[in-house]
Amino acid sequence: MSVSHESSQRRKRILTPLVQESTPAIIARKLHDAIASGDFPPGSQLTESGLAADLGVSRGPLREAMQRLTAEGLLVSHRNRGLFVVSMDDDDIRDMYVARTAVERAAVGQVIVRGEHTAVDDLNDAVAAMREFIDEPNGAEMAEADMLFHQTLVDHAHSQRLSRLHETILVETRMCLRAMRGTYSSGKDRIDEHQTLVDAIAAGDAPAADRLMIEHMRDGLHRLVGDEPSEAASTA
Repeated sequence: MSVSHESSQRRKRILTPLVQESTPAIIARKLHDAIASGDFPPGSQLTESGLAADLGVSRGPLREAMQRLTAEGLLVSHRNRGLFVVSMDDDDIRDMYVARTAVERAAVGQVIVRGEHTAVDDLNDAVAAMREFIDEPNGAEMAEADMLFHQTLVDHAHSQRLSRLHETILVETRMCLRAMRGTYSSGKDRIDEHQTLVDAIAAGDAPAADRLMIEHMRDGLHRLVGDEPSEAASTA
């Protein structure tokens, strides 16, 4: 066996393979981003003709992308009226937080089980990014840094299924976070809440991390709909 062949076998892969996305997948991602950013606010109607013209695509792949978002619950079809961005009432928000809490609690457990130092490093980096906006606890930049933290957490669970579930929840959460602006009186409190969770993960303290995640989600729900934690939830 030649030296060059041996070295090629030992060579560590540095770059990951390119992932070829289909046109409907690209369109769906663009629609996700537009809904999450508020370009298409809750309740707004999406028309095939207008979107096809904006995106420069035919109606076939656009229709498939819109069907994907309908299946995910981000778009809703009203008979004889068309497709609309979902409007989230208090019950929808409560239900979304049930799903989000389940996904992120599972992610916390997986991150602790895997015990990767890079996960803790990346989560600390995400908290540091939030710290840059400590003087604007209700600003758009702080909200986006907050979402980056949670995305980082789920990414490090290395679960494709959790990530798929979280992708849709993330869009709904961004819609909700816009409504939460103005509810934080202290940037330090918002940041410390995330840092305490990272510290529990770094210590491998699964019960504490799980409890902190439950409390974090409960606080977010309270800020949105004013629900007080039930006695049962307090002992979860």
